[in-house]
Amino acid sequence: MFTRYSRWDGSQEPFGLDADELMESMSDDLLDDGDLWRALQRMLRQGAENQQGDRMQGLRDLMEQLRNRRQENLNRYDMSGVLDDLRERLENVLKTEREGIERRIQEGRERVSAGRQQQPEQNQQQGQQQSPQGQQGGQEQQPGEGQEGAQQQELSPEQQAAMQRMLERMASQKRQQLDQLPDDMPGQIRGLQEYDFMDPDARQQFQELLDMLKQQMMQSTFQGMQQAIQNTSPEAMQGMKQMLSDLNQMLRQKAEGGYPDFDGFMQKWGELFPGAENLDQLVEQLQRQMAQMQSLLDSMSPSQRRQLQDMMNAALQDPELRQELGELAYNLEQISPMGDMRQRYSFRGDEPVSLQEAMKLMDDLQQLDRVERQLREAEDTNDLDGVDAEELRRLLGDDAAQALEQLRQLRKILEDAGYIEKHGDRWELTPRAIRKIGQKALRDIFAQLKKDRVGRHETDHRGTGGDRTDDTKVYEFGDPFLLDLKGTVMNAVERQGAGKPVRLQPADFEVYRTELNTQSSTVLMIDLSRSMILRGCFRAAKRVAMALNSLIKSQYPRDNLYILGFAYTAKQVQPDDLPTLTCDGYMYGTNMQHAFMLARDLLARHKGANRQIIMITDGEPTVHLENGHWEFQYPPPMKTYFETLREVQRCTRERITINTFMLERSHGLVNFIDRITQINNGRAFFSTPERLGEYLLVDFVNQRRRTRRSAS
Repeated sequence: MFTRYSRWDGSQEPFGLDADELMESMSDDLLDDGDLWRALQRMLRQGAENQQGDRMQGLRDLMEQLRNRRQENLNRYDMSGVLDDLRERLENVLKTEREGIERRIQEGRERVSAGRQQQPEQNQQQGQQQSPQGQQGGQEQQPGEGQEGAQQQELSPEQQAAMQRMLERMASQKRQQLDQLPDDMPGQIRGLQEYDFMDPDARQQFQELLDMLKQQMMQSTFQGMQQAIQNTSPEAMQGMKQMLSDLNQMLRQKAEGGYPDFDGFMQKWGELFPGAENLDQLVEQLQRQMAQMQSLLDSMSPSQRRQLQDMMNAALQDPELRQELGELAYNLEQISPMGDMRQRYSFRGDEPVSLQEAMKLMDDLQQLDRVERQLREAEDTNDLDGVDAEELRRLLGDDAAQALEQLRQLRKILEDAGYIEKHGDRWELTPRAIRKIGQKALRDIFAQLKKDRVGRHETDHRGTGGDRTDDTKVYEFGDPFLLDLKGTVMNAVERQGAGKPVRLQPADFEVYRTELNTQSSTVLMIDLSRSMILRGCFRAAKRVAMALNSLIKSQYPRDNLYILGFAYTAKQVQPDDLPTLTCDGYMYGTNMQHAFMLARDLLARHKGANRQIIMITDGEPTVHLENGHWEFQYPPPMKTYFETLREVQRCTRERITINTFMLERSHGLVNFIDRITQINNGRAFFSTPERLGEYLLVDFVNQRRRTRRSAS
């Protein structure tokens, strides 16, 4: 058999989802509080790890990656660069205009100087051309050819000089206007909007700056506005104002409880709002867009914020348009406040960004926030349908999207494997899952023991029935006749020597030994009082109960096990209900008397000699029966002790052994358990919650071995 290996290319699935491993990963959580919904929630939150050590990411891992990505951006960029970029672009406009003015003046001076030098030569040439032949033989100039040069040549040097003086006076006025512009950028933008540029490149640069500011302002509100705003003609701007007026009217109707015509609005303006299928989606879309600009402004210092706002208002000169935009912001806030959509980000980096880059960065940061909110909501509700997988893929890559898909498959994998099933609106554990949890509890407890500490039943004594072993013995009257033919024939050959036929005698017969099958009946009594939770003992007791149940079912299937929980009163707990068994934190009382009464009734069903009670507790009894009612007192009176010990005496008379595992060494508990052992001749152990399972199960197995040997 050959195995083919290939290089890792990133497409292989690093974590194989196995139902058994997933079930074992949830076992500890199920033992803690018995709540399947919470166990699934914790797995979704924390992920899981398989036996190979590969780990599946949980929701918290994905949220941590989103937070790290956000922090990378905050540590990298500096929002003051937005104004620096705008300032640089505005300075370039002014520089280009000033240089253009100087260039126009210099070019005019050069033309005037050249015209004065060319004037004598032109006069001489005109005198030489005064002949009939010259008048008739010249070529006629075509219209449009060299008209600019002809116009310049038509001007006399005096006229060119006069035009140059006018140009210089105009240039002086332009310089004065530029020098008188305010120092702040918003004021400069307002001044330049009323300024008549002399340089065409400067005029184009300034118009591009205005268009960019308008686009960012409008795109911060309308997702589909990028192409619409490129047309800044009066007709286009009037259409934009009409759209805003229709939108505000629709939002006012919604705020007043009316029924706005959403479909009619979308038929007219739908290209500006892609993806909006109803008014609520439209409102959410508008708020997300506006929140980008608001987050950018909130992330700046007050002076920077004021400058950027003033610049954008200056770029959008139309007062009616500004009024409609202001009303839109008010209407949206009235209908549904932005809330978490509007965030202030603390940037600490030094890499500058332009306004366009800053708006894109705000979009990315808000998408990080939005996906994190989706993951947090999924963590609370156990429902991953609300998480945008494609957005997560765009933000964090394919591995994150694959981890999300794995988390979505958890319940289906467990359901297909028969570990969980849905009853109405609730998911519940199946019997197979309960067995799996018990097997893991048993394996975890025995994992700390040496290999030779615990095994199956072993005995040198024969029994009267049961499974055949590989050991043989000489046949005795009454033994099961499981003949070892080879051993029997060899015994005869050794006795009579070689030769045929081989004659058998009764002493030659050899048979296989059999295991002795004895039956044991056990009642496990678990303290469910409030102190068991406060001292951290309940999980250990529950874990031991599941492990003992699994041990008996797998190793001693003929044994009987009953489980009782006791606090203010006692009650029987079915093994299948152990994973969901909880300890009431408000339940006071330790009613051992009632638990012993129920245990006697259960064991009375079995007449075998091997009957025992195993009690796990952390406190002395505090409840007893008084005049037909249960009475609780703490500290417990002697009456409670006497009534409980009376039940111990009844158990002793019925040959029921009581073994106690104490999880606390208080003086009252130790004295009371000593009295139980004196009456019953059972045993008492002190254990910490961490070692409880080891002590109890090892003792149980050892006692079963002794019982088998004594029975033979």
